[in-house]
Parts: sequence; structure tokens; C-alpha cells
Amino acid sequence: MTTRCGFVALMGAPNAGKSTLLNRLTGAKLSIVSPKAQTTRFRVLGILMQDNAQVLLVDTPGIFKPKRKLDRAMVNAAWTGAEDADLMVLIVDAKVGMRDNVREIAQTVGQRGGRAWLVLNKTDLIEPAALLPLIAQLNEIATFEETFMVSANTGEGVAELAAAFVRIVPEGPYLYPEDDLTDLPDRLLAAELVREQIFLQTHEEVPYGATVETESWQERKDGSVRIDATIYVARSGHKSILIGAKGARIKEIGEKARGQLEHLLERRVHLFLNVKERAGWDEENARLRAIGLEDPGK
Repeated sequence: MTTRCGFVALMGAPNAGKSTLLNRLTGAKLSIVSPKAQTTRFRVLGILMQDNAQVLLVDTPGIFKPKRKLDRAMVNAAWTGAEDADLMVLIVDAKVGMRDNVREIAQTVGQRGGRAWLVLNKTDLIEPAALLPLIAQLNEIATFEETFMVSANTGEGVAELAAAFVRIVPEGPYLYPEDDLTDLPDRLLAAELVREQIFLQTHEEVPYGATVETESWQERKDGSVRIDATIYVARSGHKSILIGAKGARIKEIGEKARGQLEHLLERRVHLFLNVKERAGWDEENARLRAIGLEDPGK
């Protein structure tokens, strides 16, 4: 039996829908999602198995102008994720259309060369006639071999895109076991699901000023697992917001994250959260390494 295997990098501006598309393609909650931009902070690998092919989908952080060391590491992770891919896929929010950040990313894709496809996402929110000018504009900037129109939210067009990925990856042995969905450690997935709830349940700068680290992971005799995680925040005001009145907010964050973890791990989870103030955590190399990033300036 001939097998196929290759890497496909999902690129784009913040909030283009890359993580939603990855989750839809793999059928699993691998990358956290929120309506806010810049939710994904590091490269996430999702594995699509179909028709004797293993498509290794690399969900990258949204590309934007960095200000902090954390921001620089996120943008560096995005372009690093594309370096060795067999195919770069530029995902564009069709409803937002051509903005300066989309134009700049497309220009960089064109300058880097290599195979590139264009995917217009959220096409369920816009009239089809409005898509053709956008496609023409983007193809003037970079050469895209194929163009797909999908809605990662509804699933429209995603099956066709998956089938095209299967056809494009080269012949070769599988690089991961067939039943794997990702290469992310469970500890990092746990921290990410807690961080997702922070994005969903808090507002303004709070989710951007927080990071989550899994401090301990203890397997229990009854088959359940105890997870202790720490939420680091940059300001004391953020800490009080996360804890909430009489601990109501942190309890809600923990309950929702625990439910997601139990679904993902398929077993009972005991999740304990602690909130600590740590000013400047987003400039610390140790904190960046804990969430799978490296300072590109090193």
C-alpha cells in the first residue's frame, strides 16, 4: 500500500479562522478558539488521516506587528512553521477582505516562493460576487496555485479542501502513529484549554496579559488525573478579575476547562487553578519556553 505524508502550514492574519479550520479538518479540539484576535500563541500540529494519507496541518499564530518579546516569538513561530512545509496556505477572512496586514502577509508568501494556496474563510457571511475581486487582488501580490472558499464555522467546503490536501502531499511513510491527533503534550493542551476560558470569560487586556502553565500532572489509581495549573498575570487588577467575587470567576473557568479536558482525555479530571501576579512575564524566556516559544532575538 502506497502512503502519503506531508506538512501543510496554515498562515494568516489574527482571527482569520485558522484554528477553527484546523479543528474542523481534524475533527478534534486541538487549537483553542475565541472571537478575539491573537488567541493562538504557538505552532499547533493537527494530524488529518484520510485515504492512506497523513496530512500534518501546522496551525500558526496570526501574523501581526510585534511589540513585546512574546509577540516577536509568536510571529517567529508562525513563519518558522511555514519554512519546511510542502504547502503554504494563506487563510483570509473573506468578510474583512483586503487589509494592510493581509497584503503584507501575502507579499511575504510571494517573496518566499514555494507552493502556496489561497483559502477564503467565512464565505457564508458574504455574497459570492464580492469574492472574485478579492481573489484577483491577492493573486496580483502572490501566485496561488489553487483557491478554495470555505466556512470553517459551518463546515462548508472543508471536505473538498481536505481531499485536496490529501492529493497534494508527497508519497512517503507516516511520521506519526495513525491514531495520533497532535504532537502537543497533554500538559500543554491542559494549559491551553484553561487559557481559552480566560479569553472567553474575560475582556479587554486581561486575556492578553495572562499565561497558563501546568505545574503538575498526577495519574491516580482510579484512572483519573489531577492537574495543577498556574495562571500568571501581569497586573494585580487582572488577578482580582480572574478570581472574581468570592472566587466565582476562577471556579467557572476551572469547571469549563475541566469539562473540555474530560472530553479530550476521555477520563475524569481533577483540575486545580492558582492565580499569581508576575509583572513582565511576557518578557521572560522561561515563560516563553513553557508555552512552546523561543525568543527569535536569541
